[in-house]
Amino acid sequence: MNIRPTPLTGAIVMRLLEESDAGPLSEAYLLNREYLQPWEPRRADADFTLAGQRSRVQDQLRLLESGQTLPWVLDEGGRVVGTLTLSNVVLGPFRSANIGYWIDHGYAGRGLATQAVAHACRLADEVADLHRLEAGTHVRNTGSQRVLTKAGFTRIGTAPNYLHVDGAWQDHLIYQRILNERPPACGRVQDRQTVGGPSDRSDGPGRV
Repeated sequence: MNIRPTPLTGAIVMRLLEESDAGPLSEAYLLNREYLQPWEPRRADADFTLAGQRSRVQDQLRLLESGQTLPWVLDEGGRVVGTLTLSNVVLGPFRSANIGYWIDHGYAGRGLATQAVAHACRLADEVADLHRLEAGTHVRNTGSQRVLTKAGFTRIGTAPNYLHVDGAWQDHLIYQRILNERPPACGRVQDRQTVGGPSDRSDGPGRV
């Protein structure tokens, strides 16, 4: 799948994840550890190390190769200021994926997340040939709810005790965006019926 880097705002570029991103990611997650804590499962210290991120990047690149995940980083001159992931990609008659993202605390409120989500929606439609995207957001995460609404998502329900976040099972609001009304093409050899559950990272499926 040919997806080129795309400029967003200022010097920030949205591009697919690379092996060399492990170091910048470990720095970014460590810098934003307290900021992301209310919206994420509790992390072992190893998750914030270079080795921990290297392992995670390798896992995501394998999923990218198999067509199950599209992982992006938001890159500002070699520094990671956020990530966005389309995961649990399901083709066939469903043609759906989950979207999750996070933005560096120093860049929150500037419209960067809205730009990134809108760009991911366009690629999901025009390049990945998906029909819909779904996201789940913590009931108190009003910032991400605003981002999803601005990006054309509609709230479709509430999932009680959806994910174990910050030490407790937490309710989440479920959103979706219908990207197009095209019928799925029949007989596509490359289609995979891949189904997965919720991720445990904020940039995993359904976590924003």
